[in-house]
Amino acid sequence: MKKIVVKGGAPLIGEVQISGAKNAALPILAAGLLATEGTSKFYNVPKLSDIKTISKLFESLGVKVDYKPEENTLEIDAKRPLLTEASFEFVSKMRASFLVLGPMLAREKKAKVAMPGGCSIGSRPIDQHLKGFEILGAKIIQDAGFVEARAEKELEGATIFFDFPSVGATQNVIMASCLAKGKTTIVNAAQEPEIEDMINFLTKMGAKISGKGTSVLEIEGVDKLTGAEHTIMSDRVEAATYMIAAAVTKGDVFVKGALYKDNIALVSKMREMGISIEVLQDGMRVSNHLDILKPIDVKTLPHPGFLTDMQSIVSVLTLLGEGVSTITETVFENRFMHVEELRRMNAKIRIEGRSALIEGPARLEGTTVRATDLRAGAALIIAGLIAKGTTKIIDIYHIDRGYVDIEKKMRKLGAHVERIEE
Repeated sequence: MKKIVVKGGAPLIGEVQISGAKNAALPILAAGLLATEGTSKFYNVPKLSDIKTISKLFESLGVKVDYKPEENTLEIDAKRPLLTEASFEFVSKMRASFLVLGPMLAREKKAKVAMPGGCSIGSRPIDQHLKGFEILGAKIIQDAGFVEARAEKELEGATIFFDFPSVGATQNVIMASCLAKGKTTIVNAAQEPEIEDMINFLTKMGAKISGKGTSVLEIEGVDKLTGAEHTIMSDRVEAATYMIAAAVTKGDVFVKGALYKDNIALVSKMREMGISIEVLQDGMRVSNHLDILKPIDVKTLPHPGFLTDMQSIVSVLTLLGEGVSTITETVFENRFMHVEELRRMNAKIRIEGRSALIEGPARLEGTTVRATDLRAGAALIIAGLIAKGTTKIIDIYHIDRGYVDIEKKMRKLGAHVERIEE
C-alpha cells in the first residue's frame, strides 16, 4: 500500500511553482472535441492521473491524443467523426468525463454517456446539464446507468435558466451551444475563473461568446470550430494549499502562479486571521510569524464566494485560531469527511448541521489517517506538517488526481514528506 508520510515541525521556506489547473484543463480538453478542422495543442497541462483518464476516454471515442506529461503538453486531433458512447470504465472514475456529452451531442446529434463518478463529497446531480440539452432540442433518456441524448435535427439556441449556478452544467451547455443554430442565452451561469479560461479557448477556436465573467452568457452558434493553441491557467486550489501550508508552519513562501484575482476570498480570510500576504505580479508571498491566529467564519458559496474545494484545507488553518472558528458548507452536503480524520489527530471539531465548529489552538498528534477525497488528502498533509510526530496518510490515489508531485514540492520547501510503499 502506498502512503504519504509526514514528519511535523519544519517551517516551509522558499518558492513553489503552481501547476496548471485540473479544474480548468479537463473541460478545456473536452472543448477540443468540437474542432472538426485542425488540431488543438495545450500547454501547462498538469501531470495528473485525471488527465490520463480523460485522454484514454478521448481515444475510445476515436480521437488522436498525444500527451507528453513531462513536457506538460497535450495535443488533440478530433477531425474524424466521434464515436457516440462514453463507457462506464472511464466516466465512473472521474466526474469531469461527463463533459464529453456536450461536444458529442453538438457534433454527432447523439451521445450516450455513463453516469459520472469521482470523489464522494456529496450529491452532485446532473439535472441542470440535462435541462439545458432538452431546451436546446435534445431528447434525454436515462436507463441502466447511462444518459442518452438525441437530437432529431440541429440543436437550436434558446434561453436557459439554471436553478443553481452549476459549473459543470454551464460548461457542458456552453459547448453544446457553440454549434447550435442561432443564439443561446444562459441565465444564472456559473462565473468561476475556470469557465472564463474555457471561453478564452473556445473563442480562439472561432466560437462567439459574450458575457464572460458574468452570470449571463450569450453564445451565437457557428457552423464549425477549428483547433487552436491554449495555455491552461494556474491551479488556484493548489495555490491555496501551499499558501495555507506556509501559514500553518510559520513559514515564508513565494507561491509562484498564485493569482490574487482568483483567490480574493481566501486572501481576505487569511489576512483576517493575521497572516501576511504580499501580492506580486507573478504570485503571492505568504509569511506568518504569529504563534496564535484569530478565529474566522467561512461559508462556501459559488464564485466569487469562498470555494468549496478549499474548505477542508482552510479547516486546518483554523485549528491555529484562538477560540472557535465556524466553517459552513453550502455546496456539498458530505464534505466534512475529513473532520473525523482530523479528530484522530486530536483536533477539537464539532459538526452541527452543515457547519463545523473548530476549537483552537489545537495540538495535533501524528497518527495514521485516510484521504477520504482529493482535497481532504491535501488537508491531512498540511495537518501532518504541524502535528507532533509522524502522520501516515493512506488512500493517496485521491491526492494524485489533483496534485502534481506534492511530496517533491513540499520537500523543496523544507518539509519532511515522502511517499513510501509498505
